[in-house]
Amino acid sequence: MSLDAAAATKPHEQLATALADDLTAVNALIRARMASEHAPRIPEVTAHLVEAGGKRLRPMLTLAAARMCGYEGPYHVHLAATVEFIHTATLLHDDVVDESRQRRGRPTANLLWDNTSSVLVGDYLFARSFQLMVETGSLRVLDILANAAATIAEGEVLQLTAASDLATTEDIYLKVVRGKTAALFSAAMEVGGEIAGQDAETKQALFDYGDALGIAFQIVDDLLDYGGTKAIGKNLGDDFRERKLTMPVIRAIAKADADERAFWDRTIGKGRQEDGDLAHAMAIMARHGTMESTRDEALSWAGKAKVSIAKLPAHPLRQMLHDLADYVVARIT
Repeated sequence: MSLDAAAATKPHEQLATALADDLTAVNALIRARMASEHAPRIPEVTAHLVEAGGKRLRPMLTLAAARMCGYEGPYHVHLAATVEFIHTATLLHDDVVDESRQRRGRPTANLLWDNTSSVLVGDYLFARSFQLMVETGSLRVLDILANAAATIAEGEVLQLTAASDLATTEDIYLKVVRGKTAALFSAAMEVGGEIAGQDAETKQALFDYGDALGIAFQIVDDLLDYGGTKAIGKNLGDDFRERKLTMPVIRAIAKADADERAFWDRTIGKGRQEDGDLAHAMAIMARHGTMESTRDEALSWAGKAKVSIAKLPAHPLRQMLHDLADYVVARIT
């Protein structure tokens, strides 16, 4: 690990420093492939989100996995760009579905342009991602990432059907999380091992790390929607207003008395929300300790991620990935 990487204070910053050359190549490839000779709207919309200051966490997972596994070829850069394109495409589509107005502290693309542009540019990025996958020449890589793309869409549809349904269980919630978030984390890790020619056991450990990290990451994001010192770029209570059943709410409903059940039925089930309802929802969750128990759940998944990454040979990047699992949950402290 370089002195610069050691000096970085946060695990994702350490990863970015350690992988700086690879990330430069990824960013150059992203800029080249999001260009369009005939439709200038495509790079305009894409650049607004791709260059909005995101951490590049998912592509860094691919780069780190490949480097940790000894890969010295060029295609980890293609795969990292693929992962970022898939992620960006889903964000463009999500903001349309959720009617979001803010992403990463900036106006969303659908607000600045329109829903049609966001959907069509998202489709373009999905197509570009498949072109990049094919260039690696690996059918297994194509299989992993194509499955992830399908799983992401499946998770989003499941969330749509589960929204506002007070019968939604934690098992259903975890299926949603595994689909819409963890699937790309696990695929990002697994393809790094695949391109490096690793054995099945190593690739499974990489997959398991990404899966557990992605679940912890999404649980924490859902907690940040109801408060937290670092809820940057998010509007407090968006999930509540959109009637999404996330873990702290699901647990509060499970413990609700008759009055609380009636409140959840009115606000989430029927969508009749009034001034002060968000504060009341947070008070109910505080009464039942569901924010704390959900944070404990996130810590548990972070622990599983650390167990999985520990199965891999010692490497400076392995330690950064280990620390990243802790940092994902530390965002809510």
